[in-house]
Amino acid sequence: MSLQLSVEKFLQQSAGQTIFDVRSPQEFAKGHIPGAINLPLFSDTERAEIGSLYKQKGSEKALLRGLEIVGPKMRAIVQNARGIVTGPVFVHCWRGGQRSASVTWLLEFSGFRCFLLAGGYKAFRQYIREAFGQEKKITILGGMTGCGKTEILQELRNLGEQIIDLENLAQHKGSAFGGIEIPQKRTQEQFENLLGLAWRQVEAHQNLWLEDESQRIGNLHIPLEIWQQMKKSPVLVLEMPAELRQQRLIKEYAGLDREALKTATNRIERRLGGLATKQVLAALGAGNMQLACEILLPYYDKFYQQGLSRRTENKVLRVQTTTMLARENARLLQSVYAENSAGMKLGI
Repeated sequence: MSLQLSVEKFLQQSAGQTIFDVRSPQEFAKGHIPGAINLPLFSDTERAEIGSLYKQKGSEKALLRGLEIVGPKMRAIVQNARGIVTGPVFVHCWRGGQRSASVTWLLEFSGFRCFLLAGGYKAFRQYIREAFGQEKKITILGGMTGCGKTEILQELRNLGEQIIDLENLAQHKGSAFGGIEIPQKRTQEQFENLLGLAWRQVEAHQNLWLEDESQRIGNLHIPLEIWQQMKKSPVLVLEMPAELRQQRLIKEYAGLDREALKTATNRIERRLGGLATKQVLAALGAGNMQLACEILLPYYDKFYQQGLSRRTENKVLRVQTTTMLARENARLLQSVYAENSAGMKLGI
């Protein structure tokens, strides 16, 4: 008989094992437990049909229709499972109800050892939402466009610091140009799932570095509870000469599709201004990325400074650097943080 596990125990015991999400493909695509494999009991169409039948004619009619649909699929379900795993499996559906119970019965009958998620994916989502209310000791890594903040964040991780790379979780670099290299396909729900699990793993008494972001990252948004914590956290602003930042941006964007760069430029025309937009488009058309960056950088600098001005003044510390080397800048910021946190400055 399968054992039902709480969300916490389900996640702990399934680490390195196989999780079967037996919801429909559409449900799975919207959001799922990271690492889970979709082994759907019903297709999207079949699920919709059974749901309508349940509402219109009651549970018995829906159950019989469900059995009629599943019967011919039983062999394929077992074969698919055996093609993926031979050890214990962890199974869930939406509520931990009939779909997961049915698949678990079938797999156990076929020789698998199964564990069920009590409350299903719905319970997991509640677990994720509850995580966002956990207070963390946050320091924001700030700096104007082109400082290489994401690379610095990764170097801080290499130096033993706690970080969460929000842009990586969102699959977007944050600016109007941030989705050109890799189109953002992640759903809001899946972004929250990944962030919630990462948030729970952070040691609350140790510093957590987060990159300075607006609440929206591409088409996704940072959950309000975390965003509110970020807004009141101290900021270490890395100040790097504009010439160095331009060099980084040219290197980063010169190889990207010109039409995509033009489309991104048009999206910010209202803020950039008509003349500057035309100048950037012309520079891009001529393949002059240096000129395009020279026009765009002051716009982004002004926008960033406006956001920084809305923060509490004694929570902001500017840190000067003359190098683009991410590891050196990470060490610099780590040192500045240590000096200021010891003296209880910046509210750290």
